[in-house]
Amino acid sequence: MSTIFTKIINREIPADIVYEDEHVLAFNDIEPQAPHHVLIIPKREIHTLNDLTEGDAELVGRLHITASRIARERGFADQGYRVVMNCNEYGGQSVYHIHLHLMGGRQMSWPAG
Repeated sequence: MSTIFTKIINREIPADIVYEDEHVLAFNDIEPQAPHHVLIIPKREIHTLNDLTEGDAELVGRLHITASRIARERGFADQGYRVVMNCNEYGGQSVYHIHLHLMGGRQMSWPAG
């Protein structure tokens, strides 16, 4: 089953892409929760964090490195930012293709809800 993220990767639906390489795609969230809200996804579909294997360690690292790169490029890295990955229904996951939420540009509070 193809997710909305797979359709974005395949250019079947549009997205405001801010970064892409052979493994990772990043695009602006259509319902931003902060002045900067970017979704960072692997191009290979992995449904949840529970589906990761030891072999995915480099890919997951790439997602985080991409987040820090985008935060620096957009000028909010030094102020600080939040990176979140949800897992399954109770964790708040709504698209079953792992993705990082990069949020910055405002003071974050905790707990998030």
